[in-house]
Amino acid sequence: MYLEIVSPEATLFSGEVESVTVPGVNGEFQMLQNHAPIVSLLQDGLVKIQGNIELDELHADKFTKDAEGKVSLPIKSGTIELNDNKLIVLAD
Repeated sequence: MYLEIVSPEATLFSGEVESVTVPGVNGEFQMLQNHAPIVSLLQDGLVKIQGNIELDELHADKFTKDAEGKVSLPIKSGTIELNDNKLIVLAD
């Protein structure tokens, strides 16, 4: 699945991932390859990315990596759109 994370300042990440977990307004949920199309609002929390993640040096300081290899990005709010295995996260 292709993921793109965009903030008002820049594109923070773009690349292939295995899964993405986001803080939806009705609770946290995960998306995998071939997930049904979805549009959702996001609330304050972490966008968690799993896969072989290579971060851009300019924006790597915004992300954290845990012991399991999941990469996380804290956000205040945002929206997502997933269609045809392309996920776009608009994050504040």
